[in-house]
Amino acid sequence: MAESMKGLKRTHRCGELSAANAGENVTVMGWVQKQRNKGGLIFVDLRDRAGILQVVFEEKDCGEENFTKAEKLRSEFVVAVTGRVERRAGAEAKNAVNENMATGEIEVRAEQLRILSEAETPPFPIESDSRTKEELRLKYRYLDLRRPDLQEKLMLRSRMSSAVHAFLKEEGFWEIETPILNKSTPEGARDYLVPSRIHPGSFYALPQSPQIFKQLLMCSGYDRYFQIARCFRDEDLRADRQPEFTQIDLEMSFVDMEDVIDVTERMVAKVCEEAIGLKVELPIKRMTWNEAMNRFGSDKPDTRFGMELVDVSKTVEGCGFGVFTGALEAGGSVRGINVKGQAQMPRKKIDALVEFAKGYGVKGLAYLAVQSDGSYKSSFSKFMTEEELKGLVDAMGGEPGDLLLFAADKLKLVWSVLGALRVELAKQLEMLDENVYNFLWVTEFPQFEWSDEEERFVAMHHPFTMPMEEDLDLLESDPGKVRAKAYDIVVNGMELGGGSVRIFQSDVQERMFEALGFSREKAYEQFGFLLDAFKYGVPPHGGLAIGLERFVMQLAKTDNIREVIAFPKVKDASCLMSEAPGTVDEKQLEELHLRVTE
Repeated sequence: MAESMKGLKRTHRCGELSAANAGENVTVMGWVQKQRNKGGLIFVDLRDRAGILQVVFEEKDCGEENFTKAEKLRSEFVVAVTGRVERRAGAEAKNAVNENMATGEIEVRAEQLRILSEAETPPFPIESDSRTKEELRLKYRYLDLRRPDLQEKLMLRSRMSSAVHAFLKEEGFWEIETPILNKSTPEGARDYLVPSRIHPGSFYALPQSPQIFKQLLMCSGYDRYFQIARCFRDEDLRADRQPEFTQIDLEMSFVDMEDVIDVTERMVAKVCEEAIGLKVELPIKRMTWNEAMNRFGSDKPDTRFGMELVDVSKTVEGCGFGVFTGALEAGGSVRGINVKGQAQMPRKKIDALVEFAKGYGVKGLAYLAVQSDGSYKSSFSKFMTEEELKGLVDAMGGEPGDLLLFAADKLKLVWSVLGALRVELAKQLEMLDENVYNFLWVTEFPQFEWSDEEERFVAMHHPFTMPMEEDLDLLESDPGKVRAKAYDIVVNGMELGGGSVRIFQSDVQERMFEALGFSREKAYEQFGFLLDAFKYGVPPHGGLAIGLERFVMQLAKTDNIREVIAFPKVKDASCLMSEAPGTVDEKQLEELHLRVTE
């Protein structure tokens, strides 16, 4: 039967005790990790968020009643123990010390035991590095959250958030909350909509970001704003994406790109050092978007390894291989990567890489292996002369033992497939050092990208991003060549966050909307309150947002975003524990003036 805590107060968390506490009387509370009954001695591993502590029950110390209760302890019982901290018997002898436990030098000799709560046998063991299927763990997330390794990730997240707050407040930023219930602005990802009871047929939208409101704060003279903001996007999920997420959001007035980058990278360096002791070398290296795409096929390149893309379009012009020449005649590109030392890769593995590439929309991959004797083994050698093959190998920097892989298609597609392929190969060949953190700024993004679906240019970032001044004249004549004052911060192939300098002149903003195909009426319909605010004096301003979960993922060395969120969703945006989303009763629907149809 459960007992109360009346008269008891916890003096220490389990993991806080050490040999320095030897001789002290303490009261600890937590969950039973395991119980081992050795006859006259009962050993209990007691766990709380700070760690695990060994408690020893012996009848001469704790009395018959407490010893009898200790015999009944099972995994996940919640208990309070009062006792004396002692060095483990013969602690000078190495075999008495558990070096796998932070508290391995000591134990608590129990004098009193209270069982605060009994527990059924959990559906899986509560232990670090659990091998239990994630679906089962997420169904019982409240149990999963007891795992020490998961708790450490969430404690890391808390430390990082605290470091962000402290740094930005020291830099003169004010923390200001922006609304959760907003107006829908369908430019970008899909909104989550909330029906209004008071305004039938009208809907709020949950914020994809605080973008408009933080710009309004700059119009209001608040100068430096930040927020640890909750955001929502109704988009397809993947390992580093959730429907609701948190971002470190900031905005600054009377600044240009250099000012925003300076504050951001100093903040990142401070957080890394305080959270895990990582020293980030400043200033962080930079690379333009064009350079990143041409060298790595990605605007978030992983620079921990080479295997860079090589443009061989000119080398294969007029060759006999129709796949290459056909792509070039259609205005495309031929590019390759050199997988050093992998000429002997089995055909089965190469075929798997071809299938991987097809998943990105290309028809296949061409390969050429440079054998140790200098001869070539290739999927297309019969279509090219020996001289053409040698020219191609030379252009790729190929040497005996190398495997060369080529993609030929539209440039955007070639970038995409080779960018993904080099990362996949790096994983397979174990080239990624998780202890190396390569931070990088990617700058000079295109202002626009063409949408085949909408048959118009859309903003690569958002409609309020300032074009580079030297490209303003191209807004009407050649929008595809306009570069933006936009910047992303990347680490090890993951985009941590991004931002831009914002448009603050009304005439430039109107030209931007025109380039996006917005009529004046449509622009005011969606963003009227922001455009109206711009009539009353707006300072030059810029900002940035960093995805907190992605930042934590990197420092926690996990590739699963669900590991750094207390109660995450799965790939279909549902919660296995609470079973959200769910149906609601007819009365609620009536109040909201809604009807669900099949």
